[in-house]
Amino acid sequence: MPTTGYNFAARTIHWTMAILILSTIPVGFLMVQSGLERTLQNALFIYHKNLGVLLLLLVVLRIGYRLWNPPPPLPEDLPQWQARAAGLSHLGLYVLMVVMPVAGYVRVRAGDFPIETLDAMGVPALVPPSDAVADIAKLVHEYAAYALTALVIVHISAALYHAAIRRDGVFSRMWPAGRRQSR
Repeated sequence: MPTTGYNFAARTIHWTMAILILSTIPVGFLMVQSGLERTLQNALFIYHKNLGVLLLLLVVLRIGYRLWNPPPPLPEDLPQWQARAAGLSHLGLYVLMVVMPVAGYVRVRAGDFPIETLDAMGVPALVPPSDAVADIAKLVHEYAAYALTALVIVHISAALYHAAIRRDGVFSRMWPAGRRQSR
């Protein structure tokens, strides 16, 4: 059953963020491992911090775009529990896509570390140095990373389920090669 899909802008924002998030998650877990060569660890931290800034800007853009361009309706034959699960998982993804970079920013700035891109642009720190605040933000960022990873796995699994098993058009709504588009 073909469904109406997302438009080019929505798909572009989605897939750009998906690629960036899927690259940021393993880097985030790897960069805190003990025994890494210091130059590699520093490069991973720089990549992760600066990509986090970009992701925060993209999620703000994405939320704004979604507020003005609601998603197309789900197929009418989609079981109600799946529609509710999709709504809750999407809400969770949006919350975590905001919490992660904000907590990361607070952890870095409160820890008195640089964010190279922002520093190069002359953007002042919005958080004063504080070990206590940095520790709390680090904990929030760490637990949110596990939650985000779990939700990303659920999201990808659900997408593959709709593509390969149900074949109900839900997957093609966001897939770049989707045929029908509206919003």
